[in-house]
Amino acid sequence: MTQRVLLAGSTGLVGSLVRARLTARPEIDLVSLVRRGATASGHQVDFEQLCEAPEAVLKPIAPDGIDVAISCLGTTIRTAGSQPAMFRVDHDYVLAVARAARALGARQFILVTAVGAGGPGFYLQTKGAIERAVAVLGFARVDLIRPGFLLGGRTERRVWEAIGQRVFAALTPLMLGPLSRYGAIPAETVADAIVTLIGDAAPGRHLYENAEMHRLSQATRAGAGSTGHAAP
Repeated sequence: MTQRVLLAGSTGLVGSLVRARLTARPEIDLVSLVRRGATASGHQVDFEQLCEAPEAVLKPIAPDGIDVAISCLGTTIRTAGSQPAMFRVDHDYVLAVARAARALGARQFILVTAVGAGGPGFYLQTKGAIERAVAVLGFARVDLIRPGFLLGGRTERRVWEAIGQRVFAALTPLMLGPLSRYGAIPAETVADAIVTLIGDAAPGRHLYENAEMHRLSQATRAGAGSTGHAAP
C-alpha cells in the first residue's frame, strides 16, 4: 500500500538521511519541502506564505492528500541570528507544515524536537511549545522524536558542534540511567527510527528518546517492528 509522506526539513542532518531512506522505498510517495533558495531536490516553498495560507500553498504540491507528515525542521539562534528568528523556524514554520498536512488528511505527524523539550531556556521552551501546538491539531497519532546530542556530518560548518560531538561521544558510555537520554546518538539511528514509525496505526501521542530510538533502529535493521512509550 502506497503511503503519501510529506517531509519538511529534508536538507538538515536528520532530514537528509530520512529523505535518502524514503526515496529508496517504492511504497513511499514522497513530497519533500525545501525553503526557497535551497539547492537540494524538492518542492521549493515560501514558508512565510505557508504560515499565512497552509492548505492553499500545499494543495497544488500534494493534490492527492497526505497520509503521514514528518518535520525535521530546526535551526539555532546562531544560524537564525536572533531568538525571534529561531522561533519563526522551529515553531511557526513547523506549525504551518502541520496545519497544511492536517488539512490535506494526514493522520500521523512525526516531529523531531530535542531531549528536555519544555524545560528551562529559550531553546527547550520553543521545542516544548511546538510539541504542544501540534498535539492539539487533531492528528490521530503524534510521534515526538527527542534525540540527545546528534552525531553526524552536516553540510554547513559548525566548529563548536564538531568539538561537542567528540566530547559527547566520549562521555556517552558514562551517562547511565536517567542521564542516558542526554547522551550522543547517531543521526542515522534517529532517521531509522523515524522511517520505522511511518504508518504506525496505534493512536495517541508517543515519545521516543535515545533508548527507544536505538531499539527502533535495531528493529528496522532486523526487519521487525517496535514501539515507544506514550507521551504524558
